[in-house]
Amino acid sequence: MEVKIGIQSIPREIVVETNVSAEDLERSLTQAMTSDDGGLFVLPDDKGGKFLVPASKIAYVELTDVEQRRVGFH
Repeated sequence: MEVKIGIQSIPREIVVETNVSAEDLERSLTQAMTSDDGGLFVLPDDKGGKFLVPASKIAYVELTDVEQRRVGFH
């Protein structure tokens, strides 16, 4: 799954490919956004790394399924 995160006052978005399901990402984002202390949205990528984004600075999150790229000619 490809996740695009827009950050307030920053013109470029963060683009991450992850193996986490859309439901789990929504649950994690909702929990971070409703946290009393501002919360961190933790997004693991498909290479074992993590992105930590302050939930209060998130402008939008776009979730899209990524189709496997095909090699060769049709």
